[in-house]
Amino acid sequence: MSKIIIFPVNSTANTPDKFHIMFKYFTFAMTKLQRMKFARLLLLLLSMNAIAQDNYNLVIGTYTNACESKGIYVYDFNVNTLSFKEKNSTVGVINPSYLTVNKSNNVVYSVNEDGAKSDVSAFKYTPSTGKLQPLNKKDSEGADPCYIINDEKNVIVANYSGGSIAVFGKKSDGGLTDAKQVIKHTGSSSNKERQEKAHVHMVYFSPDKKYVFSNDLGEDKIYIYNYNADGGSNTLTLKQTIDVKSGSGPRHLAFNPNGIFFYVINELSATIDAYSYSYEKPVFLQSVSLYAKDCTDSNSAADIRFSKDGKYLYATNRGDANTITVFKVHSNGMINQVQQITTLGEGPRNFTIDPSDNYVLVAHQYSHNIIIFKRDKTTGMLTETGKKIDVCSPVCLMFTANK
Repeated sequence: MSKIIIFPVNSTANTPDKFHIMFKYFTFAMTKLQRMKFARLLLLLLSMNAIAQDNYNLVIGTYTNACESKGIYVYDFNVNTLSFKEKNSTVGVINPSYLTVNKSNNVVYSVNEDGAKSDVSAFKYTPSTGKLQPLNKKDSEGADPCYIINDEKNVIVANYSGGSIAVFGKKSDGGLTDAKQVIKHTGSSSNKERQEKAHVHMVYFSPDKKYVFSNDLGEDKIYIYNYNADGGSNTLTLKQTIDVKSGSGPRHLAFNPNGIFFYVINELSATIDAYSYSYEKPVFLQSVSLYAKDCTDSNSAADIRFSKDGKYLYATNRGDANTITVFKVHSNGMINQVQQITTLGEGPRNFTIDPSDNYVLVAHQYSHNIIIFKRDKTTGMLTETGKKIDVCSPVCLMFTANK
């Protein structure tokens, strides 16, 4: 006589424990043959699940005015084998040079960097196929947007040439509302060619989402805004500013995963400034150089990112250097260089670390490729894999789930 076994499963238990409990109770009432078949089926399901977790979507933003590019590309990428294949792409999207995806993984937002005609776009995103369908686009409210972030209610854009920040609401389908707030920066600094006026280069949520940080390369300032998601025209209100060394040109920043320290990469001086952030009070700690050993003529620092454990910090440098530098992060927030290597390409503008934390992918704007490096989790250091993805003028890399 068949038996029906009803058993509880603790929702907080980890996956192996759940499968162990299921196997134990189900097999109790089975014949030997049934148990063998069930075991084979269970192993198959487990292996399929493991394989699925090795594959992610690599979403790539590009410049479309330098070579033949369709705009945004989605690649299927296996973090175990490093195999990759183009999955889908947009058509006719202008210079989607920076991207962000919503929490539900079904809408991608991009800037469209096109001088005074610049826009911000929203795309319905189907991760399983990689398809991106335009929802709508809005004027970026400033020339040449170069960075974009989003949360559940808002999309916030940094306009480089326009020297402004624009806040857009979200419609029910993920599309963009008209801008509900525009903040215009004014000012300049010591480099008369690059800092003749305000150049907002980044907007960045603090770890607790209470603030939005904004680097202004043109003013040598870091703005910290109070953030009220439901604030309408007062979504952002100024809390304070931080002055960086004259001529530095703050470009990007990154918080340590512990939220206690943050680090600013300065494009013009090719330096990284470290700050503590205890009790929400920024305190300068140190400045370190990114200058390449054999290159002192042309340096142009670009991007900065942490490993998941916060023990290592990575930074790229363009110009004639074309390097990526690895820093060890200490418990007091200070950093020291442990490695500097060539990125094997020209113009390493942006890079990302894969979801497994085992690989670093560097996007080269001018040599039109993405070079993949192996990352040692213990030492933080990078080695060549010989793998690369050829794509026109890649300038933004973003991993998402594939379903």
